[in-house]
Amino acid sequence: MKTYPTDTSFAPIDLDGSDWSAIELLYQSLLDRTLGSPADLEQLLMDRSELDATVGEARANRYIQMTRHTDDEAATKAYLFFVEEMDPKLKEIGFQLDRHIVQCEHVDGLDQERWGLYFKALEADVQLFREENIELQVEEAQLALQYSELNGAMTVEFQGQERTMAQLNPFLEETDRDVREGAWRAAAQRRFADCQKLDTIFDDMVKLRGTMAHNADCEDYRAWAFKAMHRFDYGPSHCATFHEAIETVCVPLLHEMNESRRQALGVEVLRPWDLGVDIEGRAPLRPFAEPEELIEKTSSLFNAMDSQLGELFDSMREGDSLDLASRKGKAPGGYQYDRERVRRPFIFMNAAGTHGDVQTMIHEAGHAFHALLSRDEPLLAYRHPPIEFAEVASMGMELLAAPDLTRFYSEAQAARARRDHLEGIISSLCWIATIDAYQHWLYTRDCPTAEQRDIYWLELHARFGPNVSWEGLEQYRTKLWHRQLHLFEVPFYYIEYGIAQLGAMQLWLSSLDDASGTLEAYRAALKLGGSKPLPALFEAAGLSFDFGPVTVARLADALRNELASLPA
Repeated sequence: MKTYPTDTSFAPIDLDGSDWSAIELLYQSLLDRTLGSPADLEQLLMDRSELDATVGEARANRYIQMTRHTDDEAATKAYLFFVEEMDPKLKEIGFQLDRHIVQCEHVDGLDQERWGLYFKALEADVQLFREENIELQVEEAQLALQYSELNGAMTVEFQGQERTMAQLNPFLEETDRDVREGAWRAAAQRRFADCQKLDTIFDDMVKLRGTMAHNADCEDYRAWAFKAMHRFDYGPSHCATFHEAIETVCVPLLHEMNESRRQALGVEVLRPWDLGVDIEGRAPLRPFAEPEELIEKTSSLFNAMDSQLGELFDSMREGDSLDLASRKGKAPGGYQYDRERVRRPFIFMNAAGTHGDVQTMIHEAGHAFHALLSRDEPLLAYRHPPIEFAEVASMGMELLAAPDLTRFYSEAQAARARRDHLEGIISSLCWIATIDAYQHWLYTRDCPTAEQRDIYWLELHARFGPNVSWEGLEQYRTKLWHRQLHLFEVPFYYIEYGIAQLGAMQLWLSSLDDASGTLEAYRAALKLGGSKPLPALFEAAGLSFDFGPVTVARLADALRNELASLPA
């Protein structure tokens, strides 16, 4: 496998991407460069890509260390240095360079088939840029860090041990209903203890975002966000269509599944802690004990599935590319972050020995495959796929890997895991619609109060949520949205999961007829990175870029039929 970075004449291999004195000189040299021809412009774009990758990797490394050790003052300070000192300077000089490029007389002289999408995104960024927003974005990042620190510090005493929120998850699968309830309540009570702090953080975030939109002459923050996220192929009306399709097709199916669950469990009403337990009373799936076992079995799965994917996964077993274990002081959740100069992905998660951890590992590996397969693309911007397709890579991998779950389980256990996964797709689509609809409401109004937010959240949760009893738990239900870090850290990033899930389900249906052909198309599409518009990326993988009611109904019907064929 090719090694990066290569020795180049512009950004030295040993350049420190957090050393502003060195970085500024190189960016200024790009601004000062004479552009006498289209070839000169193209060389500037490639040199800038290399420099941006160096800086991006410096930021990535600091973010990774901060999330690995939220209780490490030095790691937090190093990340904050980048957020508070580097980012404002980078945004300012980056805007100058963006404007310099889009105003260059030689833009039209470049191959538009190659460069058109890049310039379209650059023009949107130039139109949105306002110098006064730089400080606001720093404040927003600082607030996001507060959210991460609050969550990372959450622990409870449960069954004689101090446990993180992630470490409570396995107890929600226990067949003893009292144990499940105890774990659920312990987590809910701990989160609720910080609800006022979280609401205050969010109040400040919403105000900042509204001000940024106003500064950029946008109607509201939603308009700002759609433009900033380069959503050129769909808009708010398409999202509303998605919400309606989920409400019409998926919510009734979710309620059907939950009613079957209630009857199988023999309970009068379902409670929130009844949604993860096996309805046959079998012990929870425990696919691994330690993170190293998770790595070994995942490697075995990918090598059995496809030799190329196996090789890619095994390449991450060296070079500090995996941090999987849950521990105190570690930020919640999971992610894949590409270190852009060395072009090596990093996977972060909080494994606790559950089947959900296996799904997370496979999911994040899908993102890592995307980064590795597109790593030969020389332009950094085109190594960044749009999120709607990036999540096809990860969610699609979850479904494509399902036949090889026997690397973790017996045949019967693997069938059970597949059933859980397919049922989970329906519940996740309903949750995605809830979160996305919430954001559309939040950011098209003038700073709703905490009370107004809670009231509307409950309306949405009643519209899209599971048919369970919340009696006596109303205060916890009101703040369920606090658990969704995207609302705090990456606003408007969530509909992508819904769009991508529909693409992933199309991959799954294709694989039932032609598994090897589907994998070949999957790899070919991932190699494109972000060099094509969304519809073209979907088409390259053999998928339709559509998330309306007809597509949702077709895929839901296929899923319902598949569930009917699987044992309970």
